[in-house]
Amino acid sequence: MLSNNKKLIAVIGATGQQGGGVLRALKARGQFRVRALTRTPDKHRELAEEVVEADLGKPETLKTAFQGAHGVFLVTNFQEAGTDELKQATAAIRAAKDAGVKHFIWSTLPDVEAISGDKFNVPHFTGKAKIDRVVKQGGFENYTFVIAPFYYQNLAGAIAPHKQADGSMGWVLPLDPTLRVIHMGDIDELGDIVAGAFAHPDEAGNGEYLPLVGDFMSFNEIVETLNRQGHNFSYKQIPKESFAGAFPGAIEIAEMFSYWEAHTYLGSDWSDRITLAKKIAGRPTTKFAAWAHVNFPVRTGMLMAEEIAP
Repeated sequence: MLSNNKKLIAVIGATGQQGGGVLRALKARGQFRVRALTRTPDKHRELAEEVVEADLGKPETLKTAFQGAHGVFLVTNFQEAGTDELKQATAAIRAAKDAGVKHFIWSTLPDVEAISGDKFNVPHFTGKAKIDRVVKQGGFENYTFVIAPFYYQNLAGAIAPHKQADGSMGWVLPLDPTLRVIHMGDIDELGDIVAGAFAHPDEAGNGEYLPLVGDFMSFNEIVETLNRQGHNFSYKQIPKESFAGAFPGAIEIAEMFSYWEAHTYLGSDWSDRITLAKKIAGRPTTKFAAWAHVNFPVRTGMLMAEEIAP
């Protein structure tokens, strides 16, 4: 089959972790043409066979970006200053519908407000969940929701272990480490679910929720797994209040941990949806121990210490 006869999928956020994984998975499948959407196409020509400018903050760029596309994958970035996710997503949904897009896939998160009866306030979860309704009302022939987990990558990045007062490396967080509440995964594997959903709209294009889950753990189990691999990490639970002022956004992180303790990351028993997501992905997800073995090498801490030494 000639490349131009393949259905075209447009990927928003093509330079980010989620969008990048989606691009790679779609290209690996070889079933679709792929259009990478980025604000700076000239810097990223190598991303896909088509690289087109799209800026969620400038809805006028989306019309061309979605032209001729069969499917669109959308993820928004709440961490970017001044981002109004609802406004951005609504503009993208409208533009996709106007362009005749048939299958829309939105990367969402659990609705913490609804799940907890307004007890917990975690805007970066609930803000995405509120967009689900707009997608449902978008009038697409097919639409799918994918849910990113707690990234394994966070443990080597945003929530990496720090040097403690006793000289050990470890974590100090307001989360009960004995509770198994963390739905986790390798974010690079979200793309397999997205590509699988585009390939199987009959099974995954009717408003299904497809969470990526590679493992389900407590923080104690995370630390034990890493220490079995040769690390010597510690964990200390602290009160929510003493964590809240630690850095900008710490209050929301503390709220998120409280929500996990009460309801788990996904908010309820999602075993059927997790099973469906794995089936749609067409390949097994990576367990945390296997990921850490490759991506959390024991020498990392030592090397970092040597590199910073004068």
